[in-house]
Amino acid sequence: MGRSAPPSTSSPELRRKRTAAPPPEPPTPRRFCSMDDVMRRSRPVDAPPPIARAREAIYDAVLCDTCGSGDRDDELLLCDRCDRGRHTFCLRPIAAKVPIGPWFCPDCAPPAKPVKRFPMKQTKIVDFFRIQKDDQNGVPGKCRLSQDVRKRRKRSLVMHKKRRRILPFVPTEDRARRLKQMASLATALTSSKTEFSNELTYIPNMAPRSSNQARLEEGGMQILPKEDKETIELCRTMQQRGECPPLLVVFDSCEGFTVQADADIKDMTFIAEYAGDVDYLENRASDDCDCIMTLLLTADPSQRLVVCPDKRGNVSRFISGINNYTPDGKKKQNVKCVRYDIDGESHVLLVACRDIACGEKLYYDYNGYEHAYPTHHFL
Repeated sequence: MGRSAPPSTSSPELRRKRTAAPPPEPPTPRRFCSMDDVMRRSRPVDAPPPIARAREAIYDAVLCDTCGSGDRDDELLLCDRCDRGRHTFCLRPIAAKVPIGPWFCPDCAPPAKPVKRFPMKQTKIVDFFRIQKDDQNGVPGKCRLSQDVRKRRKRSLVMHKKRRRILPFVPTEDRARRLKQMASLATALTSSKTEFSNELTYIPNMAPRSSNQARLEEGGMQILPKEDKETIELCRTMQQRGECPPLLVVFDSCEGFTVQADADIKDMTFIAEYAGDVDYLENRASDDCDCIMTLLLTADPSQRLVVCPDKRGNVSRFISGINNYTPDGKKKQNVKCVRYDIDGESHVLLVACRDIACGEKLYYDYNGYEHAYPTHHFL
């Protein structure tokens, strides 16, 4: 009999035996962390989330695109579109304060709208400045100076070098040119959303008129002499009749609205009274108005007064300040700011401190008293 063939090595059962997986190894025992390890690795309760920490690290590295410095980060603005930085004092015009709400850098901001010119119409000028009308056609009459005032004015021109009396401004004789001067001021005021006012105004819920007592000035306040007081009254009368100082308000891309002489102005000539709403200084501690003027410095800080021309004002709010940290800045000054006691109340008068040539910009020292305003970044 023949022998049976040996079993095939490729049978399914044998293949299953050869490819069967080895038995699984027992699991490795799991190690639990102790409470000391957990507390050591955990973040403080008040720690910001990782995204916030990364964002803070980015903002800490932001530099001003203009000056290249990251100092004074409380005055460093971040563009809401490109996240680049600009210091408030590096902007042109300078920003008085960090703005509330979205802010865009000059590169990302939409094109600025051109300044809307006030119409060169006499009727609109008369209504805007509330000029007195004394004829049937509604044309402002020329200020009629009495003979005695003319004599005093002429005498002052001769003696002002010795007596240093305040001189009245000399209005432009040409009515068309004077209309242009007033229209330029009206343009600046309307662009700033400011109502024209040539005097101090006392608004409810702000400082009352009774708080403006010159006798409370710490260290005393000089009383305006009688002749100078008559000069101021003369100038007010001229302005009420439509005769204004020979000044033009022009827009400068770097400085904003500025004031320049439209005729030669002599030394000690009265320019304007600093006008606006009177308020307590402590009420304006966080105000973003860039033209607040000190009115009364009392021993009690809560009774100190300032003039705020953001709602009501005149040409004085557009006169530029000097950089009083540099010799070149101090040379620009051609107007001085002086506080006087007039009938028991404090008033701020702007007076030429040297001869001013036609076309020259007007500058005065913002820090005439307390040296608190940061002018070292002024042009």
